[in-house]
Amino acid sequence: MAKEKILVTGAGGQLGSELQIACKGYPQFEFVFVDKDEMPLDQPEKVRSFVEELSPAWCISCGAYTAVDRAETDKELAFVINGDAVGAMAAACRKVGARMVHISTDYVFPGNSATPLKEDDVTGPINVYGESKLKGEQLALQNNPDTVVIRTAWVYSEFGNNFVKTMIRLMKEKPSINVIDDQVGSPTYAADLAQVILQVVTAPRFVPGMYHYSNEGKISWYEFALAIRELIGSSCPVSPITTDKYPTPAKRPHYSLLDKSKIKKTYGIEVPDWKKSLAICIGKLG
Repeated sequence: MAKEKILVTGAGGQLGSELQIACKGYPQFEFVFVDKDEMPLDQPEKVRSFVEELSPAWCISCGAYTAVDRAETDKELAFVINGDAVGAMAAACRKVGARMVHISTDYVFPGNSATPLKEDDVTGPINVYGESKLKGEQLALQNNPDTVVIRTAWVYSEFGNNFVKTMIRLMKEKPSINVIDDQVGSPTYAADLAQVILQVVTAPRFVPGMYHYSNEGKISWYEFALAIRELIGSSCPVSPITTDKYPTPAKRPHYSLLDKSKIKKTYGIEVPDWKKSLAICIGKLG
């Protein structure tokens, strides 16, 4: 019997790379990993035809325009990739009878909450990247009711560019560093998120809709940097600063903590503590 196909976009990104490792534990499926060469997300019609020709049972949508600051001046492309292409993929999935898992972000919220963000909290992005990702969420759920959207935050891994790898590099290169202390959330180890996605795919009961996932705990970027420093045994001085001391083209949300109770309850997901996952990742980075 032919294996069910699972299409994964963004193969070379942090999450796509972790899924390439995690999928080895799921030999019952045939995974098809694509990047922009095979399936250009800036050309939604090609996205549609690729999905229709492949006719997978599942689409895991990890590919995205993620250059948050550049999106401020590159709005059109950000909306095509994060919005239109996702909508085209969802429509094609519906046509071929495929279920979809789409990855979104805490940036769809304004970041002014004081309590962990629930799935039905009011959105209100404060930058173009967040606006484009919100459009993608909406189109995914509209165009294919058989879709799970997972919002996540502060993603890092041993692959690609991320906060953890940047901090490790800066602690080796700089005499001291400053890190923002008035933005709080919880990091997400991409390897953990990859396992969650595959748990959703293999769950006995598929429950579409919106979900939140990150690791457990609540910290600031400054506290995250201190934990990284401790784990790599660095003595580089790290000082806390406020957001206004580090201006960026795109505004960042001050509050990114996600309420994970829905995904825990619906899919029986156990969420690791952020520091345990960070230790695992840093161990792999050597």
